[in-house]
Amino acid sequence: QVQLVESGGGLVQAGGSLRLSCVVSGGTFSDYAMGWFRQAPGKEREFVAIVSRSSGITYSADSVKGRATISGDNAKNTVYLQMNSLKPEDTAVYYCAARRGVGTRDIRRYDYWGQGTQVTVSS
Repeated sequence: QVQLVESGGGLVQAGGSLRLSCVVSGGTFSDYAMGWFRQAPGKEREFVAIVSRSSGITYSADSVKGRATISGDNAKNTVYLQMNSLKPEDTAVYYCAARRGVGTRDIRRYDYWGQGTQVTVSS
C-alpha cells in the first residue's frame, strides 16, 4: 500500500518562501508520477505542479509558474515543492498525490493521496 506523508507547511508572510516535502513509502518511487494540489477554503482542489519520476519532466499551473518548482529525490523517495514569492492567495491545504504512468493535472486520475499540509500566507 502506497502511503504519502507531507510536511513543511506553516505560516509565512507574503513574499516569503516554503519548501513542502512528500515522502512516499510502499511502492517503487520511480514508477510514479507525483503531483501537488491545493485546496483553499470553500474552493475545489486544484492542480499546482507535477513531475514524472521516470522522465523528470515537470509542469506547473499558470497561477504558480515562475514561483513554484517541483522536484524529486529518488534516493529519499521524496518529492518537493519549493514555493517562492508567496501570496495570500496561495493559502490552502497542499496535498501530494501519486499515480502510475505519466503525470496529469487531472485530479481524478491520482490513486494515492497524502493527508495535506496547511500553508497560510499573511499579507
